Amino acid sequence: MPSVVPRHVAIIMDGNNRWEKHRGMSGSKGHRAGVEAVREVMRACKSHGVEVLTLFAFSSENWGRPLPEVRALLALLSRYLRNEVKVLHKDGIRVRFIGQRQRFSQRQQKLMQEAETLTRYNTDASIVIAVDYGGQWDIAQAAQVLARQVQAGSLQAEDITPELFDRNISISDLPRPDLCIRTGGDFRISNFMLWQFAYTELYFTDILWPDFTAFEFASALDEYSRRERRFGLRESNDLVAGRLYNA
Repeated sequence: MPSVVPRHVAIIMDGNNRWEKHRGMSGSKGHRAGVEAVREVMRACKSHGVEVLTLFAFSSENWGRPLPEVRALLALLSRYLRNEVKVLHKDGIRVRFIGQRQRFSQRQQKLMQEAETLTRYNTDASIVIAVDYGGQWDIAQAAQVLARQVQAGSLQAEDITPELFDRNISISDLPRPDLCIRTGGDFRISNFMLWQFAYTELYFTDILWPDFTAFEFASALDEYSRRERRFGLRESNDLVAGRLYNA
């Protein structure tokens, strides 16, 4: 068991298509295998005491993928919501969504709303699912909220601070991600939670997402526990800085 466990882990789940191609498969089997990896990582989060898990499920850029793949991803999302939410609710897990929902079907939007409503009072843990999400969009929508307040005269432009801006960013009520894991071998965060990742530890692995097991997750947590997080301050201020960052 790692000596220090992150409160909030964010994951960029990459490699489903390559996993499928390496095995000579087709028909979105890689994405379906990726759902099994989600289940395993969620169980691992529970066993390690991780409070929040955020999954980059569908980015704003994913709409540009081939139409059959987009349809398969959306169908898989709907199936996941229909099949898994009651289990999550039974386990005391709160389900949240971040991102733009307008481009999803009315049925999919209803499933998201129902999942949030059913689980809204659960306190054991939270799973945040990012759909049609982009970090630049998140920052822009927060700026729009504040701009409307300035336009209405209820806020002065000079009163806008990072702290005020932060309160208008997605999941501002949750601890900021302590650790971001990206599978699949790429070394970038792909427009994911740009504001929230200000002091997040990044962990990259060549393992493709469907092969990312509880053992791999534990390895990432172990690596995290060995890192020294100073938040721009001296070592003696680490604990205070961490509390401020994840207040």
